[in-house]
Amino acid sequence: MLREIVEHKRAEVAKRKEKLPLDALKERIAELGRPRNLFAAVTNRRPHNQTAIIAEIKRKSPSAGLIRPEYETDFDPVDIARRYHRAGASALSCLTDERFFGGSLEFIHAIRDAVPLPVLRKDFIIDPWQVWESRAFGADAVLLIAECLTEGAMLDLMILCRQLELTCLVEVHSVDALLRVRPHVGFPLRSYMLLGVNNRDLTTMQVDVKHTLRLADLVEDQSILVSESGISDKSDLARLRAHGVRIALVGESLMRATDPGAALAALLGGAGEHSP
Repeated sequence: MLREIVEHKRAEVAKRKEKLPLDALKERIAELGRPRNLFAAVTNRRPHNQTAIIAEIKRKSPSAGLIRPEYETDFDPVDIARRYHRAGASALSCLTDERFFGGSLEFIHAIRDAVPLPVLRKDFIIDPWQVWESRAFGADAVLLIAECLTEGAMLDLMILCRQLELTCLVEVHSVDALLRVRPHVGFPLRSYMLLGVNNRDLTTMQVDVKHTLRLADLVEDQSILVSESGISDKSDLARLRAHGVRIALVGESLMRATDPGAALAALLGGAGEHSP
C-alpha cells in the first residue's frame, strides 16, 4: 500500500508542479507571516503528568475507509479544529492527501484562520517542491516518512524545512528505519525536528502502542519523541510517559467519536492530563 501511494504521489506532484511552479510558490510565501512553532508547542515544559497532544483531522484511511459514514458528505475540518483547540490540543495534524485519505491542502489555511494552534501537514512528502508547497499553503510543519525516502533525500528535505522555518516530524515504523534516522536526530538544528514512532506495522497493518515503548530505549533524546497511532485512552498516555514519551499524535480514535473534541477532552481529562 505504501508503495502504491508513493507511486501515485510522484505522478500527482508532477502534475501539480506544472500548474503551480516553484516561483509562484515563492511569491505566495513572501506574502505570509512566519510559521507557528510546532516544535515549541509540544516540547515546552509541562507537569510530569501531562502529555502534549497533536490532534489529527482525518476523514478516511486506506485501511479503515471512511472514519465515520457521515464524513462522506458532512466533513468540516474547521469545526473539528475548533473543538480540538477548546479541548486542549497542543497542535493539530491535517491529512491533505486527497485520493487515499480524503484530505485537501486547502484545509490548512482555513484551520489556521480559525484557531491559533500550529498545523502539521500530514502527507507523503517525496519532493522538495512539496515542502515549498506546504509553506505556501500555510503549514507550520510537515511529516517526513523515513520508509518513503532515501537517507540523502531525507536530509535534503530536513535542511529545506529549516530554511523555511518549518518543524519536521520524521516518522519511522521499524527498528531499521529508526537506526537509519537516529544519527541525524536534531539535524540541522534540534529545535526544528521531532522524531515520530508510528505504531502501525506496515506488513500486517496491526497497531500496538508497545512498539513506541520498545523503540524509545534506542533514542537518546526522548523529549522529541512522538508516539503515533493506536492511542485511545489515558492509560496509553500514562504508559508512554513512564517511558519518557510525552508527545502523542492521536487521530482515528478521536475522529470515530461523534464529537472529536469531547473525545480529546476525555483523553486529557483527569489526573491533570489536560494540556495547556
